[in-house]
Amino acid sequence: MKKIYFLLSCLITLSSFGQILSEDFNYVDGALLTANGWSAFSGATINPIDVGASNGLIYAGYSGTTGITGVIAGNAAKLDNTGEDVQKVFTAVTTGTLYYSFLINVTDGTTGYFAGLNTTGTNFGNRIYVKPSTTPNKINFGISNTSTATYGTTDFDINTTYLIIVKYDVSTSGANSLWIKQSEVPASEIAAGAPEITTTGSGSATISAFFLRQPATAQNITIDGLRIYSTWFGATPCALTLATETTTCDAITLNIDTYSASIPFTGGGTASYTMSTTSGTISGDNPSTTATGNIIISGVTEGTSNSLTISGGCNIVKTISAPECKPINPLPYNESFPYTVGNTIGSEQKWINLFTGDDVLVSSGSLSYTGITSTGNSISFVGAGKDPFTPFTTVTSGTVYASFLFSVTSMSNVTVDLTETYFASLTDDLKGYLARIFIKKSGTQYLIGFDNAATTTNYDTTLRNVGDVIYVVLSYDFATNSLKAWINPTVAAFNATNPTLVNTPILISPATSFVNIGGFVLRQGDDNKTPAIVFDELKVGTTYADLGVTLATEQNEIDGLKVYPNPVANGMLHVETASNLERSIVMFDVLGKKVFSTTTDAAILNVASLKSGVYILKITEAGKTATRKVVIK
Repeated sequence: MKKIYFLLSCLITLSSFGQILSEDFNYVDGALLTANGWSAFSGATINPIDVGASNGLIYAGYSGTTGITGVIAGNAAKLDNTGEDVQKVFTAVTTGTLYYSFLINVTDGTTGYFAGLNTTGTNFGNRIYVKPSTTPNKINFGISNTSTATYGTTDFDINTTYLIIVKYDVSTSGANSLWIKQSEVPASEIAAGAPEITTTGSGSATISAFFLRQPATAQNITIDGLRIYSTWFGATPCALTLATETTTCDAITLNIDTYSASIPFTGGGTASYTMSTTSGTISGDNPSTTATGNIIISGVTEGTSNSLTISGGCNIVKTISAPECKPINPLPYNESFPYTVGNTIGSEQKWINLFTGDDVLVSSGSLSYTGITSTGNSISFVGAGKDPFTPFTTVTSGTVYASFLFSVTSMSNVTVDLTETYFASLTDDLKGYLARIFIKKSGTQYLIGFDNAATTTNYDTTLRNVGDVIYVVLSYDFATNSLKAWINPTVAAFNATNPTLVNTPILISPATSFVNIGGFVLRQGDDNKTPAIVFDELKVGTTYADLGVTLATEQNEIDGLKVYPNPVANGMLHVETASNLERSIVMFDVLGKKVFSTTTDAAILNVASLKSGVYILKITEAGKTATRKVVIK
């Protein structure tokens, strides 16, 4: 009898419009999914996924031959270990929307993603998560297109069957909506009400499989009644079709602005529609009377996503992702983080979040460093997550200077010594990492590195301690294509001729200079590489004065010092003092490289071996030091 009903169910469900996949897991007790149309894409044969003995899930209106999908109550898939992950492949979908649903019963909700859509293998386009709630014996569900989930705030019971419904827009933005129902099957998306969670970003424009994953040994999840459709439970599609919206900021200021959205449509003029929106005012063309046009929603608050609901001739819900109407910060730029403690820095008007994951948060208090007056608060981050980006006026010539304070407050999450990561960088208008500050754990201490590449051997030799406050100064000279970093210089007597680290940058090839510099970015790279960091007092400008430092390149503490001729035309440089004692003389090129060194009491130096250019001369006599800029022709 079971086989007869299963065949009847297949006939019923396959007749539904737009059905892409149907799976009831009604195989022989203990059967492997890989023996029944599923394929392993990770951990093959290691704790393979099988079906239980009559562990099929029951949900009124969804399962049974009279249910909306006719799911047969029999066996179900068991995700109760770690090891094999499987997928069921279907004809690739490259446009439109996918809806999928399944029944779930969680006995142990160990944190992790366990199901979703993919482009076969580990190229996931959408993932469903579960985690234990802070409330005992409760769980929370989450959704994301990445390895970091956005979780709902509703607590759900363990050992209870729920209906999961997911809407996924097949695109690189990949908008997701997740509903979790304990009773009833909503007849339409509108009837389903507000989703538990809606997210967007990092999606896939091609979907060709559904996957099941075993993330943890303690996990215990039962899955049954999987259905995938191109419409809500296979409903006849509406003649009215909405295309991808465009959003435009009404203004771009440091205040909270508004934006407008334009949603193109086709297939109008065939029915009477009622339109409503969660925010803003609707105008533009009316799909009730116009075949093709644009629905306009205006006056929506910046940073607030919006929903357009259309009912009547058909039911459509369109989620509109909000743009960030944030300005380009003028130079000189000074960021002391004077924001409310606990705020996410990406929500402030000077910053934009890149990527997804954990936020960088505003922390109480400031870092202290001799010579720097700290104000406002600071920010803190650890591990992987969002990368906050702050844009400033694009610079294409001259020199760009930047400085900041940071302190590593803990390295307890960094599990491997001498594994490097970079956490801060100047960027261009493509948001590429141009001047990266690296950290590399060494025992209980760490080293600081500097480069424009993703890895580096260019490390300062000083071991730093957890809790140290580090002052970093960066510069890039477009004319000489020179990139420099100073680590913990003296603010009151900043020596611009002696950078701690020097690097000739590469953007595309060794011969290519930076095209522009237009922003600064913080990076949360990896959970086990990026330590806990407090960051403060970011300054950017086109002169050293913009950083608040005092140059020490023209000091003269040596009595009677004379350096001539300048420029040097015949290779002979005169260096005279009142005492004419033995003195140390060192010369540096514009990259900070030492090119000449001697100790002498002679008044004339032979510098004929040096190429034409600008050099910095450093003279030390009787414990006193002075520097001079010298031009050699």
